[in-house]
Amino acid sequence: MASPKVAFVTPGSFPIPSGNSSSVERVVEKFVPLLKPHAEPRIYGKSMRKLARTGFVNGVYCERFNAVNKASYIAAAGRAIGRFVPSHIQVENRPLYVLALRRRFPGKQIWLSLHSSTFIGGKYLTRSKLRQCLRAADKIIVNSEFLLRTVASRVPEARSKLKVVYPGVEPERFPSRFSDEGMSMRSSIRDKKGLSGRKVVIFLGRLIPLKGVHHLLRVAPKLAQIDPELLIVVVGSPFYGSHRTTAYSRSLHKLARKCPRNVRFVPYVPYTEVPNWFIASDIAVVPSGQREAFGLVNVEAMACGLPVVATSAGGMKEIIRDGETGFLLDPGRVESELVDKLRLLLLDKELRDRMGEESRRRVEQMFTWQHTADRWLKLLQEAQQKAVEITDAGLELETENF
Repeated sequence: MASPKVAFVTPGSFPIPSGNSSSVERVVEKFVPLLKPHAEPRIYGKSMRKLARTGFVNGVYCERFNAVNKASYIAAAGRAIGRFVPSHIQVENRPLYVLALRRRFPGKQIWLSLHSSTFIGGKYLTRSKLRQCLRAADKIIVNSEFLLRTVASRVPEARSKLKVVYPGVEPERFPSRFSDEGMSMRSSIRDKKGLSGRKVVIFLGRLIPLKGVHHLLRVAPKLAQIDPELLIVVVGSPFYGSHRTTAYSRSLHKLARKCPRNVRFVPYVPYTEVPNWFIASDIAVVPSGQREAFGLVNVEAMACGLPVVATSAGGMKEIIRDGETGFLLDPGRVESELVDKLRLLLLDKELRDRMGEESRRRVEQMFTWQHTADRWLKLLQEAQQKAVEITDAGLELETENF
């Protein structure tokens, strides 16, 4: 029996592959190739001057289209999908695309994969239009139980369609700092980056208010008093692939002037450099706000053997085990609890190492891209089985009537 053909439609915001893209494109780029040979996937995405219109992404055929106008983009993708003739179409993080493709392919299985609550909010969709989009989808995949509850609260009738598939990480690209490879990398990278002799607390992400790095910088002077060896490294910029600043990012630099020896800013780095920064660090801090649906940065840091201190918000409490792989902070008392939990970790190497080793184990057990692919394939198999049962039931009914 031939493998089912599946089309994956990316938002058209960033090309694939791209080291400067958002996590949406990264998820597609990493897990879709692992669906082979159980499925025949094809990716549809944004064109870019340096990329051919067609090509392969980790062994998966990819077609690219001009995405300046999103209506033209999804129309072009729809024409290409028609030539591919897949059994399933998955739309990534853009509910409105589901409506456009449903009109073109009324009999196809169309799935929607949501990576955040951003594009189901009032800024992009009215509640009525969101209901139309979700009604048009046969299945809605979300990346956390938190996001499942968020979607279900807005459109309760979509509850039965919602399924959780966690994103993951490549353990081989994010080696544990406790492995022989990791220890060697860590020593070399720390020397090159001037981190030797420092206890490095890292924040890695976009410099926007939602990510909450201001909380960490506000308590930096207190933390520096607790441990003079502390170095807070803030890796990131307000925008993907850009060093442009904003009023918020400039305010962060102003906060850091209170303890210049203990804070270092590193502008946006490509994804290929992310593992180096984590493996050179000792503790990761993720003080994001309530809308953080998952946060890939958590599992990337954990894969490298770091304890993670994060707010108990969004989907992060599904990743981090409080007191085992790090600490979860009360969103209403982020700064006071940051000081308390970081004090424990900064002054107790045994605790840091124990939590870091447990972090790596949890990633290997739960959060790899292979786990993501396996969970997705299980949903595909269930959908195929259901389709067979419906067909068989229809044939039985026809036979009875005959």
